[in-house]
Order: sequence, then structure tokens, then C-alpha cells
Amino acid sequence: MSTLNFAIIGTGGISLQNHLPGLALCKDVRVTALCDANPATLEAARQQTGAPIASTNWEDIVKRDDIHAVIIATPNIFHPPIAITAAKSGKHVLSEKPLALNAADARAMAEAAEQANVRHMTAFTYRFVPAMRYLKHLVDEGGLGTPYHYRSCRLQDWGTRNVGWRQQRRMAGTGEIGDMLSHRIDFAHHLVGPMKRLVANLMTLTPVRGGAPNDTDDWVAILSEFTNGASGVLESSKLASGVNESWRSPDRVEINGSEASFSFTTGCWNELQFGKVGGPGLKALPIPREFHVWPGSPRDPGVGDPLISFRYDQAVEFVSAIREQRACSVTFHDGARMQEVTDAAVKSAETKAWVEL
Repeated sequence: MSTLNFAIIGTGGISLQNHLPGLALCKDVRVTALCDANPATLEAARQQTGAPIASTNWEDIVKRDDIHAVIIATPNIFHPPIAITAAKSGKHVLSEKPLALNAADARAMAEAAEQANVRHMTAFTYRFVPAMRYLKHLVDEGGLGTPYHYRSCRLQDWGTRNVGWRQQRRMAGTGEIGDMLSHRIDFAHHLVGPMKRLVANLMTLTPVRGGAPNDTDDWVAILSEFTNGASGVLESSKLASGVNESWRSPDRVEINGSEASFSFTTGCWNELQFGKVGGPGLKALPIPREFHVWPGSPRDPGVGDPLISFRYDQAVEFVSAIREQRACSVTFHDGARMQEVTDAAVKSAETKAWVEL
């Protein structure tokens, strides 16, 4: 097909800020259809995109013969039915994370996409940060040596503001662990490998947010063991008062091995911190220019805010995988693997015990 017709299901901020600019980089791609349960949100997106088709019913959209690919950016509870229906209708699917409310549904999404032979992608957007891509390259090249420790810490100050459906367990499944720590769990899998067992705790410290009930976690911590023997420590919070939020707040991943240590901070997209075994300490390691954009992306890394624009390469990879008839670099299998860790962490917090994976 010369032109790929896309449908976007869920036309809120994440679609307008991340997905649309990414699709705009792709040649012969058209946003043909939009869907959102909120008529006002749908109309605003229709005016911005000029998409000729708009509906508040997602089934009307994903079953259309003139739609080739679907991006899902709805509340988490709706990801599985939309993705599975879209895949069975022959559509390629990119879904926001977390894929589902539990691992069984996430695996069902992956299985449906595989059986339909369509491309499938989980929106682990931070895989596309230049520093993260270079860190993965260095680890794969053996620069780390034998992995010893993985740790990540994501702290933000969200206060007690209302976060909409994200503070409803029935819609979101979890809070901070699915919203923010999910990326860092994926980092752990990407850099170190699968986890063997874990113990975790989750806390809900704000039972009311913006005047509405909140029954999702504000803070989570995981202590894990990987199948290769490495250890893991992961923490994430919405309630680190005074530290700001987004890239302006603390967001660090560090990995230690037998040969070296590497540290990645989201706010420093173009450098890592690096230290050799027995050395004087960590020092800056610039990211080579060939890692500044995703292979095949026409994006100019010198244009726009580099702490935002790297996200656009995600759409480039999705479209490239469709055209090249290959697996995406991040699939539903990655999303399901993350969800298995989330399920285990929730179980651990409830039982106050280690959980095997």
C-alpha cells in the first residue's frame, strides 16, 4: 500500500503531543480516523488534524476496511478489547502502556496480534532516548561486563491534584507502578534481562485527589533478583515534594557490572555517566551523533526540544516495521513481560512476601 491510513483511538494529550508529531515525520501516512468517548475532545482533535472520519464508538473505526493501523491511547481498561478487535480485523496496532490491567490480558493481546500476522508495538517511549539507545549498545558490546546491580529512581511532585481515570483502579489497574515505573521495569528487561523473583510494596498516601477518591498507588518500590544473578532496586513516587516533575525532576537509571558502571538521567539526553572498575569515579560520556535519532528517522535532532522530540521516533519505527513486514523493536511481548512484573509486585505487596516470576 502506498499510503497508510491511521486511526487514533483516544485523542487526549498523549496523542496530540507524541503520536501526531511522530506520524507527521512519516512519508505517505495519513491520520484518517479519530475516536474518543468525549465529544468535545474528539472535535478538538478533528479540527487540529483535519481527519475526515470521527466517532465516539471505537468498533466503528477499527473494523473499517480503509484503516490500516491503529494507535490506542485510551484508559488502560480498554486497551485489550480494542487491540484484539483491531488485530483480528487485520490492523497493525500500537498501544500505550501498560497494555492491560493484568498479564493474562496483555498476553492475549500479543497472541491475537501474532495470530493475525500484524505488527504490534508497546509505547515504551523512553527506549528512543539517545542516551538509553547508546547505553543498550554499550551493554550489548560487553562494556558493562557481568551485570551486578540495576537500580532506577523516578521522583515527581504531583501533590494531590486530580489525575482523572488514572486514580481509579478499575480503569487504570495500578497507579505509579503502571504509569511511571513501567518504563523503568522495561529498562531493566532491556538492559539486564528477565527477573526471577521480587518483593515489593505499594502505598496510597492520597486517598483523595482533587476532591475525588483515589484508590491507586502513589509510591512503589521493588527489590528483585534477575535470572542472571543480578540484583535490582526500583522506586517511583508522585509525592516527592518540591522536586518538580517531568524531565525537570529526578529520573535516574544506573547499572553496575564487573567491568564498569553506567548512569542515565532522562534530563541529559545526550550523555551518560561512565566509570571503569577501579577508576576514580563517574565522568561524562557524550552520546555519538549516530544515536541522536532512530535509524531511518528524518527528524532533525537540532530542531525542537530534544527532551520531547525523541518521542516522535517511536512512530517512525512503527511505520517502518509495517512497511518492512518485520517485528517492531518494542512489541506487545515486552508489554506483557512488564505486566507480569506489575502483577507480581501487587501480589507481593498484598501478601508481604517474595513472589516468583
